[in-house]
Amino acid sequence: MVTQVNGRIKDRIDSKTVRKSILEDERASYDNKNAGFQSLANATIKILNHAFWLANQKKTHFAEYKKQLAKYGWKGEEKRYLKIAKVFEKFSPQDLSQIEPATIFLLANESKKYQAVFEQLLDLPEITQNRLRELIQEQQKTKQPKPEKPSIWRRTSNGRRYCQIPPIHEEDERTGITLQKMMDEEGLTAQQIVAEAIALRQALKQAAS
Repeated sequence: MVTQVNGRIKDRIDSKTVRKSILEDERASYDNKNAGFQSLANATIKILNHAFWLANQKKTHFAEYKKQLAKYGWKGEEKRYLKIAKVFEKFSPQDLSQIEPATIFLLANESKKYQAVFEQLLDLPEITQNRLRELIQEQQKTKQPKPEKPSIWRRTSNGRRYCQIPPIHEEDERTGITLQKMMDEEGLTAQQIVAEAIALRQALKQAAS
């Protein structure tokens, strides 16, 4: 029994040694051929080719398309590639070979956000990762947030609308002190006093016009 256990342990050690040796040889071959960036470019081209092929299969052979998705367990996963096909339909895979794969997926997932970038890419004689990064950064710098229109309207949980006046910040607290004094002396609520004040202001504006 001990001999058998020792034999299995030795086999596992030998197997690990062989796998490690193969992996080291593959890495050495990869480095020696300086194939790193070229392999990445090939990956991008393959991703785009697959995306275009998938989109064409869906359009021309829908029944077979669904069968293949089910066969390979890709149902649902294909959506990312169909997005790529739609977003980059005006480009060839070779046009984008210098763009690394993760960026391809990023742009496809946020196509609306980067629409201006896509339009600029069409005008470039050569599309590179550096130039693409510059275009993305330029868009982020120039994009100004839209100012929100102030609104006093709020809604209750049942959907009814009501008016809510934002806090009034003053150094001398004049508005708050005056409002509180009116409430105490006249027995009115803050809402009633504010409503009267607004109605009076509106009447004065109409009389002046």
